[in-house]
Amino acid sequence: MTYLAAAGTNPLIPSLTELGFGLIAFVIVFGALWKILLPRIQTTLAERTDAIEGGLQRAEQTQAQARQALDQYRAQLAEARQEAARLREEAREQGAQIIVEMREQAQAEARRLTEAAQAQIEVERQQALTALRADVGSLATELASRIVGESLADEARRSRIVDRFLEELESQPTGSAAEASR
Repeated sequence: MTYLAAAGTNPLIPSLTELGFGLIAFVIVFGALWKILLPRIQTTLAERTDAIEGGLQRAEQTQAQARQALDQYRAQLAEARQEAARLREEAREQGAQIIVEMREQAQAEARRLTEAAQAQIEVERQQALTALRADVGSLATELASRIVGESLADEARRSRIVDRFLEELESQPTGSAAEASR
């Protein structure tokens, strides 16, 4: 305390020269900070703010685009499903139509074959009747010539006799024809 008391000054109160130099140094440092460092800090802060806000905006835009792409994908998927269902239905209808057409063709072919077979049977029946008529005629003529005792070689006469005999057979009822053949 002696040192302080000897100086006669209060240690808490600075001297005027010191206060002046301090004030000048403060103004120089504050001015330098104000002119040089503060604009750089503000620029950096503005860039960071823009980067953050721009990043948020880009993220929101990207999310909006992703939502839009997802909606578009879902719409395309729904459309593709509808198209697939339509194609399946068309294929089912075409299959049914093909089956109907094949059945109709098969039935037409069966009818054609049946008609051809019936026509062939009718032709063969007519041929068999003609052959049978000729055989029956020749047998009847031969039998008649043996019974009568004279030759029935005359073709016209033989044909008339055979025709008359066959007409008599055809005109008789079925039961009496069976009795006559006994």
